[in-house]
Amino acid sequence: MSPYHRTDTMERFYPIGIPGQPWTDADKTNWFAQQTRKRSYREQVLDKIDALRDRFDVTQYGALSIDAERYPLFAFAPRQPLPDAPWALITGGVHGYETSGVQGALAFLAEAAADYADRVNLLVAPCVSPWGYEVIHRWNPKAIDPNRSFAGDGVCEEAAALIRLVRSKGVSFLMHLDLHETTDTDETEFRPAKAARDGVVSEPGSIPDGFYTVGDTENPQSEFQAAIIASVEQVTHIAPADENGQIIGADVVQKGVINYPVRELGLCAGVTDAEFVSTTEVYPDSPKVTDSDCNRAQVAAVRGGLEFVLGR
Repeated sequence: MSPYHRTDTMERFYPIGIPGQPWTDADKTNWFAQQTRKRSYREQVLDKIDALRDRFDVTQYGALSIDAERYPLFAFAPRQPLPDAPWALITGGVHGYETSGVQGALAFLAEAAADYADRVNLLVAPCVSPWGYEVIHRWNPKAIDPNRSFAGDGVCEEAAALIRLVRSKGVSFLMHLDLHETTDTDETEFRPAKAARDGVVSEPGSIPDGFYTVGDTENPQSEFQAAIIASVEQVTHIAPADENGQIIGADVVQKGVINYPVRELGLCAGVTDAEFVSTTEVYPDSPKVTDSDCNRAQVAAVRGGLEFVLGR
């Protein structure tokens, strides 16, 4: 029988599970078995972390249970934190497949972090989801989205490890930037997979061409978001609103900016009580950009955010 036969509930749109029914444990096991390593966390991330050890306090804050030796989790902090300076958190790779979130965080550490060493204490976790990075997927091995798990019960170990790291510092954060991408595969793979996993209809959407940010509905900080957009605009183009005045289904509140209820959704951007938070979104599939442009856009976003909060 064709995997795309019609059922009594809906048309099959994803090859795993029964349409209209949430995935069983067996379905999730089937999905996991189909994931393959497509790149090396060691070569592309850990080697770059090792090259920066002489400049930062690099701490292992956990490891993934699927293979603790292959997937250690690392964070960067100052060797000697400034006692009177604010703290800022930078996270990348919460969705492991979003490459520039990881490589942009590492590029910022290598190229720009020194410019702020006398004004701010930086805590940087460049690759929160290393298994997802290697298999190029949004989820973790249990088909859980880490970026919907920061208000959860600890079933997502990637999110739980970062929460423990943040709490272990015992400090208040002034700013948190969570570095992400929106890709064509969001529409072709990840949204259909999510709908199949949850037993609902897959609704078609659109992918914006360009950079945008996601602020917090409860604490939008419009001037902060605008500062990030202005900085990134020097590097790459900003996503326009669609015909409905929206980006990915959310109203555009100013150029290149939408808002989400970050804590309600369990987003990583809600992991601290920082006054200034934003999720960056780069579009690497645009014909107008290269991988290098995307990494530079993430660095520009961090710079723009830091310049704003430190210049008030």
